[in-house]
Amino acid sequence: MFTGIIEAEGQVIDLKKDRTNLELFIQAPFKDELKIDQSVAHNGCCLTVVEITADWYRVTAIDETLQKTNLGQLKIGDIVNLERCTKIGDRLDGHIVQGHVDATGECAGIENQDGSTIFTFRYTANHITVEKGSITVNGISLTVVNSTDKEFSVAIIPFTLDHTNLRHLKVGDTVNLEFDIIGKYVAKLQGMS
Repeated sequence: MFTGIIEAEGQVIDLKKDRTNLELFIQAPFKDELKIDQSVAHNGCCLTVVEITADWYRVTAIDETLQKTNLGQLKIGDIVNLERCTKIGDRLDGHIVQGHVDATGECAGIENQDGSTIFTFRYTANHITVEKGSITVNGISLTVVNSTDKEFSVAIIPFTLDHTNLRHLKVGDTVNLEFDIIGKYVAKLQGMS
């Protein structure tokens, strides 16, 4: 389980195909604290650490993951949002995040509000968002400020913009979305998914 509070940014230093899998080699400030078999969210997608060296750690994204996330679009040099799993007894500063990306979305708009930035995202998945509800975008726990059918907006404070890969986002870019767990159950009960 995760909280959606980004702990650090990592840089993709290498990518290697292995059959239908993609091996991601990541440099991260907390690399020396990792251990093999640990879960780390990469742009909100939970992946298992399988190798650690003096300079990087490696995770494997299987085909199923690549089909449902933006990880297959990563290039060497790209920045990914990172969060290690929550420790029992820690504060839950964001919201309950599983690290299971539900769908990708597209950045449909970016608007500077002189103190905050409004990002609008469009998606085609059969999920719901509600105003003042929770959403995870590239692993970041955010609050929905506007919600319409298949589109929502979030307001980003300067700290979040400066410390996540949202600052690199452009209109048309693909993001990972994890919808609120309660909303997913409501959608299931209503026959939406």
